Amino acid sequence: MAKSPQKQPVTGWQRTLVIGIDQFIYLFSKHWLAVFNSVIAIYVALPILAPVLMHAGIERPARIIYTIYSPMCHQMASRSFFLFGEQYAYPREIAPTSLKPIEAYLDDIPEFAGVPESNWVAFTLAARAFLGNSQMGYKMALCERDIGIYGAVLLGGLLYAVLRKRVKPLPVVAFVLVGMGPIGLDGFSQLFGYYALPIDGSEPSGFTAVLHMIFPLRESTPFLRLFTGMLFGLMLVWLAYPRIEEGMRQTRMELERKLGRINALPFRKG
Repeated sequence: MAKSPQKQPVTGWQRTLVIGIDQFIYLFSKHWLAVFNSVIAIYVALPILAPVLMHAGIERPARIIYTIYSPMCHQMASRSFFLFGEQYAYPREIAPTSLKPIEAYLDDIPEFAGVPESNWVAFTLAARAFLGNSQMGYKMALCERDIGIYGAVLLGGLLYAVLRKRVKPLPVVAFVLVGMGPIGLDGFSQLFGYYALPIDGSEPSGFTAVLHMIFPLRESTPFLRLFTGMLFGLMLVWLAYPRIEEGMRQTRMELERKLGRINALPFRKG
């Protein structure tokens, strides 16, 4: 029986490359939480920076931020927080809140010119395009719910940095019920309520009439969007981070043995 050829040891630049990759992975496994928190902090800070820049008259960088975040969020003005204006938010008129509705300002907003309020598709596009003005202030580049989600992920990550040795992973069932349940109920009940309305303003009929009976038209409030988003974000951290930590711990232990044998552990003392 012929012997299989022996595996040749990696040498030269290939060995250096492999060791460098292993060292990078090892360092990342030690500091993954700091990396995650830093990335999330930047991701949350930029949408808040956008209205600050708009208010200061530095519009070009602000518009770049809005554009970058546009694929990740609907950015509707009626569902976003505002800075430097009369109110912190301008929800739709049907939202159960004491805030002055965005409909009260539409006559002075060029983006809404000629847009019928009953046409929710056209209204959505106009609300997405409107960034703000000197009276109302300027919207953040992420909606209220997304600010809640990513802000809570950052908060949860910072808390986990302190409590990581004492936190056990959240069961998946609990995440579905507590994390996904409220945000799904608030978001989809609102979404289906709008889908049931014909954009020409006519009465729902057929399937849309049934959908309208199950999901009557409603508009969530800034508080509900923020709260359900934060709940989802915190539960997501509780679900994922302890599991990531365990995976990183195993990777770190394996690489410590591997790199230790060749005296290649990065920043090794002695």
